[in-house]
Amino acid sequence: MTKREQGFTLIELMIVVAIIAIIASIAIPNLLSARLNANESAAIATLKNIASAQAQCQASGAIDTNANGAGEFGFFSELSGALAVRTSGAAVGTGSERVAPPVLSAAFGNVDGSGRVLRSGYYFRMHLPDSSAGFETENTASSVDPAMSEVMWACYAWPASFGNSGKRTFFVNQSGDVLACRNNTAQYSGTTSVPTAGTAAYVTAGGMNGTVAANVSGADSERWIVVN
Repeated sequence: MTKREQGFTLIELMIVVAIIAIIASIAIPNLLSARLNANESAAIATLKNIASAQAQCQASGAIDTNANGAGEFGFFSELSGALAVRTSGAAVGTGSERVAPPVLSAAFGNVDGSGRVLRSGYYFRMHLPDSSAGFETENTASSVDPAMSEVMWACYAWPASFGNSGKRTFFVNQSGDVLACRNNTAQYSGTTSVPTAGTAAYVTAGGMNGTVAANVSGADSERWIVVN
């Protein structure tokens, strides 16, 4: 039997293993980068859909808690038709009517106790204003001001796991412009490091009627850039 017929030598096996290791060291980071880019692109597209859904909801007058004929913006569970729309001074789901047909994917009906929805590696949270333009979430919907919510809303999206499911954090409001920050300083991530609604994407900390940090640094020291 010849040497070749006996199989690989130890040196040949070591060379093969080394080649595989080199290929893996190149491929794995590229795969992770591709996943991060895909999740971030999906987050941007989702925020644009949310902006469109809010515009449709407000224009339809489906939510009108003060019965003045002017439509109001909604929370995820309202926009998705998962729950009945809120009534004056009451929580989401207390009314008898729903947004029909829904203007947002049914997946946004899966809202956790802090008003967050997890989609494609990102958490999303909707805010509507109270009487002082403060930021309310779905679990504090009874404090939403009808007049303010006719003209304002804000939504953040941040990685479920910074560096693994995404890096950048995103913001959109009634203007329809999607903003992004590199998230290197704040490192918003998951349920433990969450954007402070009135600080992150605003020039100075305050209410929803403050100046959005479009192409400048926000109160969180991150620079927010318009990406759409």
